[in-house]
Amino acid sequence: MNAADGLKKPTQPHNSGSKSKGLLAGLSERLTRAGQSIVGQVQSLVRRRPVLDDEFLEELEAILLQADVGVSTTMELLSGLSRSLKESGQGKALSEEDVLRYLKEEIVEVLGSHEPLRKAMEGPTVIMVVGVNGTGKTTTVGKLCHRFRKSGSEVILGATDTFRAAAIDQLEIWGKRAGARVIRHEEGRDPAAVAYDTCQAAKARGVDYVILDTAGRLHTHVNLMRELEKVKRVVEREIPGAPHEVLLTLDATSGQNGLSQAATFKEAVEITGIALTKLDGTAKGGIVLAIKDSLGVPVKLIGIGEGIEDLRDFDPREFADAIFQGLA
Repeated sequence: MNAADGLKKPTQPHNSGSKSKGLLAGLSERLTRAGQSIVGQVQSLVRRRPVLDDEFLEELEAILLQADVGVSTTMELLSGLSRSLKESGQGKALSEEDVLRYLKEEIVEVLGSHEPLRKAMEGPTVIMVVGVNGTGKTTTVGKLCHRFRKSGSEVILGATDTFRAAAIDQLEIWGKRAGARVIRHEEGRDPAAVAYDTCQAAKARGVDYVILDTAGRLHTHVNLMRELEKVKRVVEREIPGAPHEVLLTLDATSGQNGLSQAATFKEAVEITGIALTKLDGTAKGGIVLAIKDSLGVPVKLIGIGEGIEDLRDFDPREFADAIFQGLA
């Protein structure tokens, strides 16, 4: 256990819905680079085909699919866009501005409203972070811990990834950086036992947040998925209403391949939100829409860089502004 008994209680609750002014600049630069953005390709399409016909819709469909939007979501966007353009009487003389404006509104409609991280009414808020190997779980845990500590909240981290000593050590490093306690057992011990001890420590010390870093596992590993369910049951038993969030880390660069993984995790542990990592590593970004539309699970956090501050709340309107470069 990494003790930090001198930590003060928070003077104000964490506002998980707070926005960062750097979001638009950080995303716009990456999502519009090298002419690969949705905006650039749509502008080119309208210049070549300024009429709302089958050929226009087929090419727009290809653009959206290449951006990882997904088949179902693409069809939904095309239907809404066609309806809006026809109702406005602009189907026979399309302009770049009109098409982009309506497309932006359709995207915001699909994504829905901003959904902040849930917080317990009383007692510690428990967040489980799950996902496959290599999606940035431990890094997400560390950055989230840093955010909570920065706002004045007291945090305990649970190293329930007992399969890899390196994972435990990495979490210890994050804990020290953020000034948070880390509950750990020896490598190979029962992850559920770590979760139990973490919950007990959280209740005894009256902390604000418990964040559990779980072991990476493929969605096809039945035994490991059952083990994850066991960890969740322990948390539910020890802290009423917990876990308040089960965040699935999903690599944005994996595109549509990540959706089947997410569906299995959702079935096993009822994920409540997505932490979409490595969004700075893709010029597409359409995966955000596919996740929401296909899984019915909101993206709550996005990683747009390697820095400790580069974990941001996800806001649909801000995301659309980033893609469309502030188009009104």
